[in-house]
Amino acid sequence: MPVKKDDFILVDYVTKIKETGEVFDTTMAEEAKKGGVFKDNTVYEPMFIVVGKGWVLKKLDNSLIDIEVDDKKTVEIPPEDGFGLRDPAKIRVIPIGRFRRQDVKPYAGAQVEIDGKTAIVRSVGAGRVQVDFNPPLAGKTLVYDLVVKKIIEDRSEKIRALIHRRIPTMNVEKFNLNVTEKEITIEVPEEAFYLEGIQFAKRGVASDLQAFFSLERVVFTEVFTKPSPPPSEEPPKQGDEPVDKQPSS
Repeated sequence: MPVKKDDFILVDYVTKIKETGEVFDTTMAEEAKKGGVFKDNTVYEPMFIVVGKGWVLKKLDNSLIDIEVDDKKTVEIPPEDGFGLRDPAKIRVIPIGRFRRQDVKPYAGAQVEIDGKTAIVRSVGAGRVQVDFNPPLAGKTLVYDLVVKKIIEDRSEKIRALIHRRIPTMNVEKFNLNVTEKEITIEVPEEAFYLEGIQFAKRGVASDLQAFFSLERVVFTEVFTKPSPPPSEEPPKQGDEPVDKQPSS
């Protein structure tokens, strides 16, 4: 069955920079290790996409339509369809003293913040630092080698996919769901109560669910369970009591 617009799908991919052949991003741990971009704190799993919703680059989004599950496809995205062309006006030279006053030691490749904007240090010379405010992938052609792993059709599975998109560090199966035609109640597991940004994540989940399923109410519940007391030692059975030995006369 081919992918169509508005489908909920899972996609594995490897993204390379055409000009250098280096791996920029991937959903697969082994590919990340081979490409030298593996990160311990990253969750490697197929990317969840709702086709046509602009969650990925437009050309990539459009290229997903009509792909069959398990078919492999290569998509090439030029700079004008990706992160734009490089703008020479976004390259500036800044006195090194400005960095020293902020206790920052610039070096080629370092990411720095200047006037609230992120830049990459391109070179450090005698008293001057050249910084580049262009996006890191500006001017690069991206090559996606991808495969659609699954089209999600079950409603509950779609809901869980939307939750996982916003709260990726939690096992989504720990969220208990009670779904009716116009309302959903989501019981949040205790491990997620104090996750950083959890309130913003819940707001995002609610917005997604109401947009995709026309729900009138999205209810989150948090149940605090009283910890069980530690097991107490069983009293000794009759006949097992220790016997005090009397000193011999």
